[in-house]
Amino acid sequence: MSRLRRLELPVTHRHNSVELFHSGPQFFEALFSAIRSAEQTILLEYYLIHNDHIGRGLADELAAAVQRGVSVKLIYDYIGCLETPASYFKKLATQGVELLPFNVPSFKRGFTWFDKRDHRKMMIVDDSLAFLGGFNIGEEYAGCMADNLNFRDLGFSIRGDAVSELKTIFHETWHGELGENVARIAPELRLHQSVTKIGDAAVNIISGGPHQRRSYIREAFQVNIASAAEEILIATPYFVPGLRIIRSLLRAVRRGVRVRLLLPARSDVPMMLLLGRISYATLLRGGVEIFELEREILHAKVMLIDAERAVIGSANLDQRSFHRNFEINCVVDNVQFGGQIRELLLEEISGSRRVELDVHERRGVMIRFMERVVNLFGWFL
Repeated sequence: MSRLRRLELPVTHRHNSVELFHSGPQFFEALFSAIRSAEQTILLEYYLIHNDHIGRGLADELAAAVQRGVSVKLIYDYIGCLETPASYFKKLATQGVELLPFNVPSFKRGFTWFDKRDHRKMMIVDDSLAFLGGFNIGEEYAGCMADNLNFRDLGFSIRGDAVSELKTIFHETWHGELGENVARIAPELRLHQSVTKIGDAAVNIISGGPHQRRSYIREAFQVNIASAAEEILIATPYFVPGLRIIRSLLRAVRRGVRVRLLLPARSDVPMMLLLGRISYATLLRGGVEIFELEREILHAKVMLIDAERAVIGSANLDQRSFHRNFEINCVVDNVQFGGQIRELLLEEISGSRRVELDVHERRGVMIRFMERVVNLFGWFL
């Protein structure tokens, strides 16, 4: 019977307006401005929130919104925010923000709870405007630190029918984490399509998580790679794609598609660099071009197909995002939006170091040994 269950296929929302935020300062300025303009509701879902200048700024804006009569709900990942002091969230709660820590440790569930993360980055204001992308809440994402410590990221906003689906996903997570039956207690959360035409961008929401029978996040990457006719540009901070994605990229090259990967030269998780570089030789031999960003720490997560269709959001090209994290990606089909992303990626690629096969093959014996060791635990990273 499980095989006969209705598939959770994505819905295409047409006539949306999308806006790209190419830097941390630009993104957080728009995010805080939207909070100040909120009149009814603010829904937030974030993997990581730091108790720094940006995190405290967010807390102040949310508290001010509550004072104006706005309903504010925040889901934060318990493990992701482990270093954030409890006093930060206690203060938010006393100021009227409704809080839900995701996946609080409970040994009643055995040890499987530890491997589950809410990796989404999302805010919805007044059911009409949504912010998504790779930005967590912290100074390194906002460009407040030295260049070599800042994270290079991308964010975007959506206005239009697609926002209603994001609202549904948020509430399903909220009630699901509380152990409530969403279908019974919140039938009003089902999608309602309107005929309002705000823009000309078609948007598909791709929600992923370990509760699904298969990885819709990975399938969205695969389907879009298979549809490419001329060019694929990919930026991702954690690159552990698995054989299916590798085969898809190599097939694309064989049919004449130019494939370029922008990957990090430095990482906040150094073992991921070793793990990601294991597949370099196979890809380079197959004609894939690889570049490593050195100036900043790459954190942007985007794939651009033929300069017009972008897969962008919180998911990395790695096994954790495919199978064990709760993620939110969007497939945005819009020439203007795609053109902006292409311009940014090509600028970053032009300033990055190109990985050459002969140089890569000359890496030391110790590095190769460490790659093999890390690969044994690759599934869990």
